[in-house]
Amino acid sequence: MNYLNIEDEKLHATVVELNILLADYHIYYQNLRNFHWNILGENFFELHNKFEELYSDARLKIDEIAERILTLRYHPISNLKDYLRIATIKEAVSDITDKEMVSTILDNHAILLTQMSKVVKEAEKINDEGTIDLIGAYIRELEKNSWMLDAFNQNTNAQLKKSEF
Repeated sequence: MNYLNIEDEKLHATVVELNILLADYHIYYQNLRNFHWNILGENFFELHNKFEELYSDARLKIDEIAERILTLRYHPISNLKDYLRIATIKEAVSDITDKEMVSTILDNHAILLTQMSKVVKEAEKINDEGTIDLIGAYIRELEKNSWMLDAFNQNTNAQLKKSEF
C-alpha cells in the first residue's frame, strides 16, 4: 500500500536532496560541537551556551530528516564517510576567534538554507506536502538564528535599514 499517494519513482530526487541536507546537518552539528568545546575569550559564556543550543537543535533535525527519508521508503545515508563525501558544508578548524566561529556558522546556515530550498523545489514537483512543511519550518527557524548571530557579529554602531513610506 502506498500511504503517501506519491509514486515511488517520483520520490527519488527529493530523497537525494534530503540526504545531502542530512549530510550537511551532520557536519554543521560537528562544527557547532567543535566551537562549543573550543570557544575562548570574553564571549565564552554567551557563545558556549548558544553553540550548545544550536547543536541540540541540529541533533533533533538530523533525526527528523532521517525519519522523513524513511517515511518516503528510502534508507537515509548513515555513515560519516558518505556524509563527508556528499556534504556541501566543510569541517571547521578549532583555532579561530569567537567572531570567526560565528561567521563560520553563518556560512553554514547559508549552505543549509540553499540546500533546504533545493529540497522544497523537488518536493513541490511531486506535491510532497509533508517534506515541504518540515523543511519550511526549518527555514524559518534557521533564518531567525542567522539574524541573531549576524547581529552579534555587527559593530555596536551598526544600524538597520529604514523603511520609507
